[in-house]
Amino acid sequence: MDGDELPFEMGIAVYAKGTNKFEFDPVLLDSGYDPIWDAIREEAKLEAEKEPILSSFLYAGILAHECLEQALGFVLANRLQNPTLLATQLLDIFNGVMMHDKGIHRSIRHDIQAFKDRDPACLSYSSAILHLKGYHALQAHRVAHKLWNQGRTLLALALQSRISEVFGIDIHPAAKIGEGILLDHGTGVVIGETAVIGNRVSILHGVTLGGTGKETGDRHPKIGEGALLGACVTVLGNISIGAGAMVAAGSLVLKDVPPHSVVAGNPAKLIRVIDEQDPSLAMKYDAAKEFFRHVADGYKAAISNGQSVSSEKGHTNSTT
Repeated sequence: MDGDELPFEMGIAVYAKGTNKFEFDPVLLDSGYDPIWDAIREEAKLEAEKEPILSSFLYAGILAHECLEQALGFVLANRLQNPTLLATQLLDIFNGVMMHDKGIHRSIRHDIQAFKDRDPACLSYSSAILHLKGYHALQAHRVAHKLWNQGRTLLALALQSRISEVFGIDIHPAAKIGEGILLDHGTGVVIGETAVIGNRVSILHGVTLGGTGKETGDRHPKIGEGALLGACVTVLGNISIGAGAMVAAGSLVLKDVPPHSVVAGNPAKLIRVIDEQDPSLAMKYDAAKEFFRHVADGYKAAISNGQSVSSEKGHTNSTT
């Protein structure tokens, strides 16, 4: 994570395989062996043969480049450009950071593997680098974060602004984000300045990691490794989501969540403990389905008996 204190593994591993946990190849990028980049190029060649009308697009985005960093920089620069922040300027910025930062070399490969493994809509590595805005926003943030740490705060904030405008994903450049991250769809995701996200976390659309008011200092959530945040989850304040925890879609979290547990509701409450080490890898969104079915059945039964339901007290009260 380009120098921040969320180490993945020692060495510059080139990619992660499997769906249960990361397994690291012992080879280094310096050796010239990069299986993800090789796979991206092969996919682009096949796609160009199948869809000739896209051959120029595939050549410009992938085949014209010597490495993943150059290709990704080109794609991001062209997506984020505007009349006053030119693609050529952005390309220099992205290449200047990504080509020389071994932490980013590692992160962009772990992230693309996460998209390929966990997002069924991601059909290939090349589709992630060319089309998926969650991946694009995440990698652009990594560059902005590096610039922020270098003291180039104005440029980092300019990048944040463009990322938010183009992708609809607002990540403060100071936020610390680990490796092997999935931003599934990504639309509406907001991540605050002092938020910290561990490795192997999966985040769906509409998630907010925010503060609780006008307080300053360390005021945003900390997300443990392997956690899964469902669609439209809101986590507020300097609280912790434990490693391997799962937060059900639409939940509002205001208190710490224990590791390897499922929480749901508004406000979120503990549903059960889970055995999975990293639910973010399994991507089972319906883990709280039985709980909500039980709640719904109880509600229907109470209504049919002419009673009102008190969700706070956990019992029914007579309406008379």
